[in-house]
Amino acid sequence: MQNGDALIKPLKIGALVVEYPVILAPMAGYTDAAARFLAARFRCGMTFTEVTSAEGIVRGSRQTWHILETFPGERPVAAHVYGSSPDTLARAAAAVAETGRFQTIDLNCGCPVSRIVARGAGAALMEHPEKIAQIVRAMKKASPLPVTVKTRLGPAPGRMNISETARAAEDGGADAIAIHARYTTAGHAGPAGWEALAKTKAELAIPVIGNGGIGTAEDARRMIAETGVAGVMVGKAAIGNPWIFDEIHALFHGRAARPHTLAEHLALIEEHLRLCIAHKEKALKARRHPRRSAELEAVLHFRCHLVGYARGFRGCAELKRKLQALRTAEDVLELVKLHLQDK
Repeated sequence: MQNGDALIKPLKIGALVVEYPVILAPMAGYTDAAARFLAARFRCGMTFTEVTSAEGIVRGSRQTWHILETFPGERPVAAHVYGSSPDTLARAAAAVAETGRFQTIDLNCGCPVSRIVARGAGAALMEHPEKIAQIVRAMKKASPLPVTVKTRLGPAPGRMNISETARAAEDGGADAIAIHARYTTAGHAGPAGWEALAKTKAELAIPVIGNGGIGTAEDARRMIAETGVAGVMVGKAAIGNPWIFDEIHALFHGRAARPHTLAEHLALIEEHLRLCIAHKEKALKARRHPRRSAELEAVLHFRCHLVGYARGFRGCAELKRKLQALRTAEDVLELVKLHLQDK
């Protein structure tokens, strides 16, 4: 068995070097600036924004551009965009690059959400690999930043076409590809097909980043050892658990991760909530007639993170039952202190 130091190496994506390629996967509704900021604190090597509409970027939609807000010093971070028009995606890539906030631009070719697929974007692009090459080529021409692609194994079991999709991305000039090792029909559930990651990695010259099936630090080590991918993406396991990145880092570097205390856990919940409020305040400034306060917007958004933070604790079930009543930061913190007890 290879040791961690031998397995994990810096990842080169075009001109960008990711020194520690353990990455926070893009997750709609989760990987906003607050979540990315905390993941980076706990040794996450790179983060991706939530999926963002290229059309919204080009139109100058304030709501769309808010998704691309970053905190000062946040890097490296990829702008994760979706669309189906090469021209629109090229214009969006140019606009993203002009902000100076991002180190890469990532094309979504794997989102299974019906409203995105219905527009010919996301996972629908896997049905037309030649279009992926065309889009990547246009984005590369329009922007000086590296362009990457995030995709899946194929539309459904029996319809695996990751080889065709990956080759199209590479032919278009993509600097790396991230592969969620599940089919579109599987969403985010079920076993991940790591053997397909290994096969695709062997077929390509560009780096392959593996995604899917990483729930623990040991899973991250096994994925790299078994598939040879150049980096790993952590998704659901990082929700309410940014400590997983420190645990992975510790395993790869031959040390024991320091367990955090209940007090530290509660303090991070409060900090994350406060960061969410600050982030929502920026969003509300862009709206002409906000219907809700930044605090209420943040609390409603934070519920999904709170479920993650409560996972495995005594009192988790009771906390979940009371989520719908939460309206203020004080409500959240009181509920957490009342119900979360040591595991």
